[in-house]
Amino acid sequence: MSSLKPLDYELLKQLTQKFGPSGNEIEVADFIIKQVKTIADSVQIDPLGNLIIRKRGNGTKIMIACHMDEVGIMVTHIDDQGYLYFVPVGGLRGPDLIAKRIIFKNKRIGVVCRERKKRAEDKSTGKIFIDIGVTSEAEARSIVTEGDMATLVGDFQETESHIISKALDNRIGCFLALEIFKQIHCESDLFFTFTVQEEVGARGAKTAASTIQPDLALIIDTTISYDTPNERNRTSLGHGVAIKVMDRSIVVSPKIKNWMADISSQKNIPFQWEIITTGGTDSGPVHLTQGGIPTGGIAIPVRYLHTANEIVTKTDMQSAYNLLLELLLNPYKEWQ
Repeated sequence: MSSLKPLDYELLKQLTQKFGPSGNEIEVADFIIKQVKTIADSVQIDPLGNLIIRKRGNGTKIMIACHMDEVGIMVTHIDDQGYLYFVPVGGLRGPDLIAKRIIFKNKRIGVVCRERKKRAEDKSTGKIFIDIGVTSEAEARSIVTEGDMATLVGDFQETESHIISKALDNRIGCFLALEIFKQIHCESDLFFTFTVQEEVGARGAKTAASTIQPDLALIIDTTISYDTPNERNRTSLGHGVAIKVMDRSIVVSPKIKNWMADISSQKNIPFQWEIITTGGTDSGPVHLTQGGIPTGGIAIPVRYLHTANEIVTKTDMQSAYNLLLELLLNPYKEWQ
């Protein structure tokens, strides 16, 4: 393989702890810019908020896309006791948040709670709200207001073999893109694209692809790990990088997925196939842009996706890094 470079997990730690719910990714973008501003050929933030960092070349124009946003919540109402009512932003289920902590951009912590049932036989779930430790609406409004967003609280923990944190979806993709950007040298014209609003419909990727008009797009994201009890024969931790075949938004061209698998096999990179019927990534809108863009996807399996305690293996991240690097050094060229 072309690289035995160890990954810098301190960089991943810093990325995961940045505040970046959908539509509010600027803190993540600013951090990424600081990492590359002295080595990038150009740095651009488009009107929607996508961050596009270019490493110029004379060959194939390749877009490497990964989304910066994480799932979160938005305040919709504040009652007279100072409790906050909210809606999810992205794939969060209210009942799964009970007794969990959330954090606003101003660093205020809240706890997600549920209204008490009036009778023991009452089967209703009750309304869900956030308690930020105040006693009145006026006090609450001095801290937050309707439209303010919050994300899950989930500290970064590293073991010998695994990482546990919030926002691994998809700060892993940002992390791998940054690691590769810092060292890759190739003929291709590379556009490392850190997209916005993926969790609410892959909106940023569509506009970025229209701007770049690449010859090839490679999307980096996470995928569900199905290796918990009673689940078998699907993407799971420890089996290598996942090469996308299908999700709800794309059926990957056989030529593209086979090219990716061939590179994996040639370079002895462990991989597995990603075939899912729900969910989607930036690959959906990208492959439909400008009359069609050849698009491939790689993903890192994650346990407990869209929670404060997502878990990933270091070996799968290393496999994803190695495969993406090799794909950029050996780009798909059938259209040429």
